[in-house]
Amino acid sequence: MQIRESELPGVGKKFELLTCRNEKLSIIIHDSGRREVYFFDENDHEESIASTSFDDNEARQLAAIIGGMTYKPKALENVEVAFDNLLIEWFKIEEGSEAANQSIGKLQIRKKYNVNIIAILRKNQTQITTPGPDTQLEINDTVIISGERTAVKNMVQSLFCKKDR
Repeated sequence: MQIRESELPGVGKKFELLTCRNEKLSIIIHDSGRREVYFFDENDHEESIASTSFDDNEARQLAAIIGGMTYKPKALENVEVAFDNLLIEWFKIEEGSEAANQSIGKLQIRKKYNVNIIAILRKNQTQITTPGPDTQLEINDTVIISGERTAVKNMVQSLFCKKDR
């Protein structure tokens, strides 16, 4: 995720967030404590398609919810307790990413990133369990990956996010 921060003199601060899925959010934190959140059209980052605002208390409550302070999904609790730093995550192959239409072997996923692709779910609901090095990763495949948290994060940022930004 890319985050850009800028001062708004006399108003507060503005944070622009761009996810690796090309989703853009802008958050304006007013000096008064009010927060405004804007969600943008995926194809036109200048066009806000929805917005909402929160007072200081509401914003802090929302942050606690999103940050997992008020509820931690049981599946995550169990995985973290059992595996500590091991992570199993699901990611979608995006058009324009380095992984799109490449084989697992050619990308050297195990060698370069020390992670494993343990399954692939194709758009047509076909499931590939324990894919081999010759398996092609296709656009919109959902790839299930296991590895250490940092290694998974590095691999996803390098291979699965669009490169045109």
